[in-house]
Amino acid sequence: MSDDDGYLLDNRRTEAGERFDALAELFDASTFRHFEALGLRPGHHVWEVGAGGASVPRGLAERVGPQGRVLATDLDTGRIADTALPAQAEVARHDVGRDPAPEGPFDFVHARLVLVHVTDRERALRTMAGALRPGGVLLIEDADPALQPLLCLDEYGPEQERANRLRRGFRTLLAERGADLSYGRKLPRLLRELDLEQVEADAYFPVTSPAGAVLEAATVRHVRALLVDRGLATDEDIERHLASVAAGRLDLATSPMISAWGRRPA
Repeated sequence: MSDDDGYLLDNRRTEAGERFDALAELFDASTFRHFEALGLRPGHHVWEVGAGGASVPRGLAERVGPQGRVLATDLDTGRIADTALPAQAEVARHDVGRDPAPEGPFDFVHARLVLVHVTDRERALRTMAGALRPGGVLLIEDADPALQPLLCLDEYGPEQERANRLRRGFRTLLAERGADLSYGRKLPRLLRELDLEQVEADAYFPVTSPAGAVLEAATVRHVRALLVDRGLATDEDIERHLASVAAGRLDLATSPMISAWGRRPA
């Protein structure tokens, strides 16, 4: 996605690559665990929606093998198109909130950290569910910042208070761009409303890790000008916060990643 489309975290910025790498380190293991538990196997056809980086499409391609197919789509395919992927992985530009589904049907459809930012989330979810073959699986993974709004869970000093204040500013910017900050918790209900069966969900969020620090620094640098322009932070606030992050003095948590899945009736 790009800033021109209302997305706060423009994929074309330098910081986007750092964010993709950090998100992969933070969440790929959980995502891949769900792929395996839900029966993704060689020969499957998969649609990866809003791929952004290459780590998930590559992991999918490895699991479906040469006889399978992975279609990785995004509004901005620049980063993923420049990455070497297995032959069974194809990259295409697609707007899941506006465009019809690509040619399918698919055995498996997956989106991570996509719908929380899409304006017409209802249409996008219907499009993904409608692309499934009978018995196919839809796995949606999205954050719920309102469920756990803190960056530093243990707010014991001024550095932690500053970090949480900047995180509140970041959430303000997301909401102004149309993000639904409580979307993740709604996913099980929304999947049932699409008549999917065997709907389940779980949640995962790291409490502290080196990748979390990389993600935070890249995110703050990405939105720095907007935070200052909106009066949500000062340059001094941001410099001090980035110094605290770089020094490793903060335990930086993420918002819960809620994974919800269901199966189209056979």
